[in-house]
Amino acid sequence: MRRVLVASDTAYLVEEDDAEGARRLHAALAAETPAGVVELVAGARTVLVRFRRGAGRGLRELLETIPGRDPGAAAGSAVVALTVVYDGEDLAAVADLLGASPDALATRHAAAEWRVAFAGFAPGFAYLVSDDPLFDVPRRASPRTRVPAGSVALAGPYSGVYPRDSPGGWQLIGRTDAALWDPDREPAALLAPGASVRFLPARDVLAASAPDPGRTPRPGSARVVDMPGERRVAPAVVVVEPGLQLLVEDAGRAGRAAMGVSPSGAADRTALHDANVAVGNDPGEAALELLLGGAVLRFRASGAAAIAGAPVEARLVRGDDVHPLGAGRPFAVADGDELRIGHAERGLRAYIAIRGGLALAPVLGSLATDLLGGIGPRELGGRGLRAGDVLPLRGPSAARRLVEPWAAPARTLPAPGEVAELRVVLGPRADRFARGSLRRLLADAWTVTPRSDRTGVRLEGAHPLVRTVESELPSEGVAAGAVQVPSDGQPVLFLADHPVTGGYPVVAAVVDDDLDLAGQLPPGALVRFRLV
Repeated sequence: MRRVLVASDTAYLVEEDDAEGARRLHAALAAETPAGVVELVAGARTVLVRFRRGAGRGLRELLETIPGRDPGAAAGSAVVALTVVYDGEDLAAVADLLGASPDALATRHAAAEWRVAFAGFAPGFAYLVSDDPLFDVPRRASPRTRVPAGSVALAGPYSGVYPRDSPGGWQLIGRTDAALWDPDREPAALLAPGASVRFLPARDVLAASAPDPGRTPRPGSARVVDMPGERRVAPAVVVVEPGLQLLVEDAGRAGRAAMGVSPSGAADRTALHDANVAVGNDPGEAALELLLGGAVLRFRASGAAAIAGAPVEARLVRGDDVHPLGAGRPFAVADGDELRIGHAERGLRAYIAIRGGLALAPVLGSLATDLLGGIGPRELGGRGLRAGDVLPLRGPSAARRLVEPWAAPARTLPAPGEVAELRVVLGPRADRFARGSLRRLLADAWTVTPRSDRTGVRLEGAHPLVRTVESELPSEGVAAGAVQVPSDGQPVLFLADHPVTGGYPVVAAVVDDDLDLAGQLPPGALVRFRLV
């Protein structure tokens, strides 16, 4: 029986009885996308449907009644063949667990008909299901801190191939040199939902020196402006000190969930908007996102810049002159000026916008840096900025609006020890928790821990949430703002870089209007959830 569950104030999670039902529903929605729907995220037995505000009520009725569709009609006849060397570290142990020899396991894995059910975990990572009931393998008790790119693995009823080096708890049975993920290719992901996959055993072990097209290139340098002897050849900004973390972020890359790509983008969209509007840029133009302050930038051109978000003490140094700067107001810069940014006492992230924007190459239509997925401006390869990086500027003439002389309205951001209230809706898995835990979720104050990052705000409370259903939850789509609860009972509030799918139950979700505040929660701040 189909259930339509509230996943957030801008998303429904539609649950079917089995994987085939979810496939048919996803095929129907993908073939004729309902008005207002902005993204579909397929899961093991679910489809996450993200929608624009105002489209929810009528959409829910449609989701309850829309008939499924033959997935084959949407998937076409695509077949991807992957050559595999079956020599994985866990091959013998998995074979023993399944009552087969390593050779027999490899033979059956290659003989099975595999199909991409959905994507998640990382860009280009596909969950494959087969027609062979043999493959139902528990994950490793202790995940590896590094799984090499191209590793062919098993977990539960799924097989998958790691597109890049990453941590992982799947059982490794082999390796391939196929390029599972290539942002320069269209489509970037080799394995798309609905595609058929065949594993072909390699006749000879691949030469150790052979290049690995599946491996994500090492992050390059952003020193894209040649400045020998301080020769200024183009407008640019130089990173003298990056502070704790300095990233290039814009409005994000929505609509890529089918490839396992998170929307990413600025953790505080309001601050990005305010900084850009102040200097006459489009609101979603790429800017610099600075964590807790402490950065120094040197300009190699005249223009204008602005700072918004977490309040920081900022100064513009021009020779012997030091000019204090106001928050949210544009200020003129000249060749050789240094922008020195102190540490934030409130909030967490400040945004520095430069008139005209950054002249960097986008990946998948965006300059947003997704640290979890390893995606960002082409010159950076998905990493943060470092001291000595030189970022080219498009120049003031690229801005399409006038500089805004009035500062944006002031915002009160929390400091460590202060309480921030976040509005939430319950679901979609609130029914997996004891009633007492739901009351605790809303009544207790939850402390933001230092382990928080752009993936999620990790919270800690005196009363961990208790599940009434302990069985493992099949992977399903999650939205920004989802409050996911791992086995220790301490909630994690997903932010911009959250994974596309997750396996822990989501007890609630922060409403979209409060996500910018969530992105500004410093370690030590307290969170209270209010039900709406």
